[in-house]
Amino acid sequence: MNQFEKERRMAERYKAEYPPGTRVVLHHMEDPYAPVESGTRGTVKHVDDAGQLHMQWDNGRTLALVPGEDSFRKLTAEELAEEQGQVLDEEVVDTPVQSM
Repeated sequence: MNQFEKERRMAERYKAEYPPGTRVVLHHMEDPYAPVESGTRGTVKHVDDAGQLHMQWDNGRTLALVPGEDSFRKLTAEELAEEQGQVLDEEVVDTPVQSM
């Protein structure tokens, strides 16, 4: 497999793993001029053919993430629920509905 094909497959993998709307938190960005601050959360707008994640950061910035250079992760279900002001149940219990 040539380098072009390898990069194309990686970009496709990132597109599948980080669809638009995916929420992430940044650990560290390798931008020497104006990196986004560590701990900033953002939303994936799209993934380009080079595999870069184009972001809308919560602080208003729009700098892309470069997988393999920048360190980040998806938000957990608990973090997403917290953002939306919801509480996740540890255990779901089925209870019968009683009719009156």
